[in-house]
Amino acid sequence: MNSSWVNHAISEINADYQRSADTHLIRLSLPAFAGIPIYLKDESTHPTGSLKHRLARSLFLYGLCNGWIKEGTPIIEASSGSTAVSEAYFARLLGLPFIAVMPGCTAKRKVEQIAFYGGRCHFVESACEIYEASETLAKELNGHYMDQFTYAERATDWRGNNNIADRIFRQMASEPYTVPDYIVMSAGTGGTSATIGRYLRYQGYATQLVVVDPQNSVFFDYWQCRDATLKSGIGSKIEGIGRPRVEPSFIPAVVDDMMRVPDAASVATMQWLETMLGRKVGASTGTNVWGALRLAAQMRDEGRKGAIVTLICDSGERYLETYYNPQWVEQNIGDLTPWQAEIKRLCA
Repeated sequence: MNSSWVNHAISEINADYQRSADTHLIRLSLPAFAGIPIYLKDESTHPTGSLKHRLARSLFLYGLCNGWIKEGTPIIEASSGSTAVSEAYFARLLGLPFIAVMPGCTAKRKVEQIAFYGGRCHFVESACEIYEASETLAKELNGHYMDQFTYAERATDWRGNNNIADRIFRQMASEPYTVPDYIVMSAGTGGTSATIGRYLRYQGYATQLVVVDPQNSVFFDYWQCRDATLKSGIGSKIEGIGRPRVEPSFIPAVVDDMMRVPDAASVATMQWLETMLGRKVGASTGTNVWGALRLAAQMRDEGRKGAIVTLICDSGERYLETYYNPQWVEQNIGDLTPWQAEIKRLCA
């Protein structure tokens, strides 16, 4: 192995990290929830525009330090888009070829961003086909299949070292409630929920980790029954979260509670949040915030005060042709009216 190239590659990634400030923590103060502030950690401000920038950095460092990635190694990843965008960025930084294996229905903007960073896309018909196609490409090209769904939970140091959980608590240190009652997190690989859940226990925080799961995802059912063979024949319509199979990186034992979120509720909440922030966010953020609103209403009904933290996963600019297109929403998600009314009721 060319150790000088690997040392240089690791230095390049670490230098890129030092050039990036931490993401903002936005306080959403809603009059309906007096004494229950909701905080949004804005992961859309990463250089590649999503939470997956953290994961991609960790996966590259993990692959380099394990000796899996060498000079010239083609990088292959199975992705619904955002992880592939971020990995394409780091592959370009290191001068490595990159191929994203993704469903053909992936948002056009994500495909364009992958191409912008010099990567190319290999499309498959459904989300269920991305794993085998990625393994096949890696073998054919003598490349490295990054496999975020297996390695996400182990590539990040969950004990601290500036991981997302550590940053949340550092940023909450001057807030009225320094230890939030809940952290709400949706799951794609399960890596971020694993990191947060482990960190909460390691530090001894009383914060509850609540994972919100969209329709057609098996994580919620797996959390309840622990049957790792569960599969869904239909992929999630909320890009970036939910999976048709139980992913190795999803660790159910670190999750305190889960909530199933209808797709229409996610999209309605995403659109409502635009009116609160003055900018667009992705549908997975709608899933997160729907869960946070439900928990805030529960706390209010119980007469409790305290904080709730969740994430802005990515920007809504990637989804102008889908979640922000009324015709697409009507055909693929359905009627949002009942959920818009429910959000209005929750926030009244």
